Amino acid sequence: MSRENDFSRLELDLAACKDNYSYFRSLLKAETKLLVLVKANAYGHGAVEFASMMQSAGADYLAVALPVEGIELRKGGISLPILVLTAGTDYFEEIIDNRLEPGIPNIFTLKAFCDTLKRRGIKDYPVHIKLDTGMHRLGFMTSELDELCCFLKATDCVKVKSIYSHLAAAEDPDSDDFTLGQIGMFSQNADIITGSLAYRPIRHILNSAGIERFPQYQFDMVRLGIGIYGISAIPGRKLSPVASLKVKILQIKQLKAEDGTIGYGRHGKIAQSGTVTATIPVGYADGLNRHLGQGRASFSLNGHRVPTIGNICMDMCMLDITGVDAKVGDTVTIFGNDPTVEYLAGILDTIPYEILTSVPRRIKRIIIK
Repeated sequence: MSRENDFSRLELDLAACKDNYSYFRSLLKAETKLLVLVKANAYGHGAVEFASMMQSAGADYLAVALPVEGIELRKGGISLPILVLTAGTDYFEEIIDNRLEPGIPNIFTLKAFCDTLKRRGIKDYPVHIKLDTGMHRLGFMTSELDELCCFLKATDCVKVKSIYSHLAAAEDPDSDDFTLGQIGMFSQNADIITGSLAYRPIRHILNSAGIERFPQYQFDMVRLGIGIYGISAIPGRKLSPVASLKVKILQIKQLKAEDGTIGYGRHGKIAQSGTVTATIPVGYADGLNRHLGQGRASFSLNGHRVPTIGNICMDMCMLDITGVDAKVGDTVTIFGNDPTVEYLAGILDTIPYEILTSVPRRIKRIIIK
């Protein structure tokens, strides 16, 4: 039986989540649908927990990357429609059995899925057609639309629930011409597909950055990812961080200069006047990157910022708390309001996504109401 780490927790602030949801909803027309991305364990926040919050908040759709993620949500009691962005071709039976809706990026996948549907006698199964408008990762190219339209006209196995594409650089003002070109291509190609059908599918291309920077192109639905978790694409715009990684101090040591060094590789140096350390139960196996060690990052303890000292271990790290009033059991905030995920990402020269998705499942998720 698995047991969570009782000394560590990822707190999910329900009020912050609602604030972010309301902010993005305010940028949309009343009739525009809102899809929330909960792939990668809801960007590290806990898939079932976060999907439950989004279901209660009024989201119209959820999206995951893989079929196994959608299955987890169904087992967790999530009833919203779920788009599987990377459906592949090996799990069609499971997709159907769990009422998941596959993203279809090419004619091979579409034909293979229809073969499964025919074998099971299923008609009008909802699918989502992915268009490549410049990301060049997955999706139908413009030159492939004729074949797609002919196939869709000839089959009754599927019904196109939506047509979508992905913006490559919506957050970058220097790429706005490229982004507008993507949106224009998407609109034209979606119209080609829609013109071959007897009904009108939902259209969506905006991600979080797109919602903030190009709301005039919201079409019928938008896809809200990193923004719902509290990261804005607009410099200076403060959203509410939903997740706070918090741990409790396991031990405090009063070390003298003659005690030598601290941690693996002896990289932690004790000051001549002595150093007070706190050991906390979070390490690189918990998503705390080793490059944050040796004083490169500091965390929050009782209103003070305290730096790491020595190398970060697999399950623990040490902090220099010299001069800070603290005791065993006190809480250290690794990220949240202070310090922020953006602060840690800046030290590591990466993006907040990587920090959030690095928090493993062994860290317990707790919803704070």
